[in-house]
Amino acid sequence: MTGVIIGVESTAHTLSFGLVSSSGEPGSSYSALFRPIEGGIHPREAADHHSTAAPILVKQLMESEGLNPTDIGGIAFSQGPGLGPCLRIGATVARALSQLWNVPLIGVNHCVAHIEIGRNQTGCYDPVLLYVSGGNTQVIARAGDRYQVLGETLDIGIGNMLDKFARNQGIPFPGGPKIEILASEWHSDNPNADVDDIPLPYSVQGMDLNFSGILNAAQQRINEGHELGAVCWSLQEHSFAACVEVAERALAHTGKNELLLGGGVACNERLREMTKLMCNQRGSIGTWPEKRFCVDNGTMIAELGRRMLDTSAATPFTASEVNPSLRTDHTIVTWD
Repeated sequence: MTGVIIGVESTAHTLSFGLVSSSGEPGSSYSALFRPIEGGIHPREAADHHSTAAPILVKQLMESEGLNPTDIGGIAFSQGPGLGPCLRIGATVARALSQLWNVPLIGVNHCVAHIEIGRNQTGCYDPVLLYVSGGNTQVIARAGDRYQVLGETLDIGIGNMLDKFARNQGIPFPGGPKIEILASEWHSDNPNADVDDIPLPYSVQGMDLNFSGILNAAQQRINEGHELGAVCWSLQEHSFAACVEVAERALAHTGKNELLLGGGVACNERLREMTKLMCNQRGSIGTWPEKRFCVDNGTMIAELGRRMLDTSAATPFTASEVNPSLRTDHTIVTWD
């Protein structure tokens, strides 16, 4: 394979175009984020945003990177999972560029892309992935020719939970970063705080998780008059501890010794701290890519597209339909 691979990410609120070289050297991502005026993400409104932003971002990428169509070796796009209207915008743009530039089209699994950009950036080889994002919370490990889901949320993703709690407090989307700031500031003023001071439910079932209960309970603590920063801190401590617990269980179950964080919530410094502490205690390696590669980005789509194109055929147009319910373990892993 010669030429750079362009990746198109459009699963939810982020439209992003990124690239990697034929050897896997990641380039920049050029992104536009849909921010709803109020409430959560409306798929149709987000898709309208993406359709408007797409030509601007493509032009920006090509000009900023000094690329010509002859420099492109393939176009990868998120085929799923995600919001249907948003996915269809990305797929349509990718098909059009594939035809215009006469290069292969590669439909990729968004969840698997988080794993592969993490492997690319950290050097880990066979990790357990703790995938924590707005729409997903999963613990994943490779077995044979698939990435198997060992445990996952049974209701909503952890990022969705944090955003909903933040929205109830009047914090605009995305709410997770503001919750992190409020929690950190409160804990700095209350270093001897105990999670029992503001109890919240802790729902772990084997390697599966629930977040609706803790969301409702955190709001109830606010209604009872507890300080917002205190509730944010307790909410993080409880929900992150649950995620780290199932990740440790997955390490023990699989016998693997590398834990990789991925997804937007993996940007949270407290989650990283808890992960590192757990891994150090059990003699494992806890790692994560730079924050720009944790959030949804086109470069991670390009990297998985590169790995797939190196080892298997491109995606025919007749098989390039999006799948909003695509599972992590639906993708056959043909690469090392």
